[in-house]
Amino acid sequence: MSSLSDNPHYGAQKQDEEVLDSALRPKTWEDYVGQSNIKENLRIILTAARQRGQSPDHLLFYGNSGLGKTTLAHLVALEMGKSIKMTSGPAIERAGDLAAILTNLSEGDVLFIDEIHRIHKSIEEYIYPAMEDYKLNLILGKGPMARTMELQLPHFTMIGATTRPGLLSAPLRNRFGATFQLNFYRPEDIEKIIARSANILSISIEPDAITVIAKRSRFTPRVANRLLKRVRDFAQVKNLGTATKEIAEHALESLEVDHMGLEPGDKKILLALIEKFGGGPVGLQSLAAAAQEEEDTILDLYEPYLMQCGFIERTPKGRVVSRLAYEHLGLTPKSKNQLF
Repeated sequence: MSSLSDNPHYGAQKQDEEVLDSALRPKTWEDYVGQSNIKENLRIILTAARQRGQSPDHLLFYGNSGLGKTTLAHLVALEMGKSIKMTSGPAIERAGDLAAILTNLSEGDVLFIDEIHRIHKSIEEYIYPAMEDYKLNLILGKGPMARTMELQLPHFTMIGATTRPGLLSAPLRNRFGATFQLNFYRPEDIEKIIARSANILSISIEPDAITVIAKRSRFTPRVANRLLKRVRDFAQVKNLGTATKEIAEHALESLEVDHMGLEPGDKKILLALIEKFGGGPVGLQSLAAAAQEEEDTILDLYEPYLMQCGFIERTPKGRVVSRLAYEHLGLTPKSKNQLF
């Protein structure tokens, strides 16, 4: 049986989606909505570096996926008038992979490494001198015939992005000149993002429909844009010129996204906590096994938003479900001991 990815139409559709996502990415600081403090600090860092005629310090962005880390990296490169080269931690498997990337940089370029916490520890040893002294020390050969070759690198700015800053080693983390945490967005900022995206995609949408999408977007721009495109699809199939509040609600209900933005995966985590562990506390490994999800998926995808909503809490003994979660799911706790 062939997989979905074997379908030639699937590849074209995926490419179209990537083109759309690129089109929606802000190209100026003014278009980048939210994260005001980070934007202001970045602009000061970049302006000072430009006045000195130097490359900016290396930067580390961390926060949930979809909050704009990649977009900020692109804006840094645009602000400095330089090119950006993009890779990810898992893609750098050997020292030769890192050497190929670094030696192809030009003076002042930006190197963006997504999921930087997944870089192998042996590769980090080569990154340290590259970040500090713009040198790459490669070991050629093995045994008595081994020798070290030093390559001089152009000055560049490395931007690391991670959802798990705690997994970065201290030596690597300390070599970044500035570290910024991206937080969830305010509802009014999400509404501005949706309105901007609708304009770019030539979608006619009512203000009430924007509000409906914003409330279910998990305070995350990437999710908001994804839901907007699905509402567009429903409006198109229904032959409506405008995406109305009713169409938005119908589309999101069909996608099983409730009024708080919870999707089936979120509810599965909460129900596993309630039905199999009496509301908790329970450890991550046990919860992952009960919910049939990977531990990393729970940590990166589900848990941050559930905690933001106040539906679960981490305690020294494990995860615990809140009264709000019971109320949201229409359930009654068996005892007061299950609540925090």
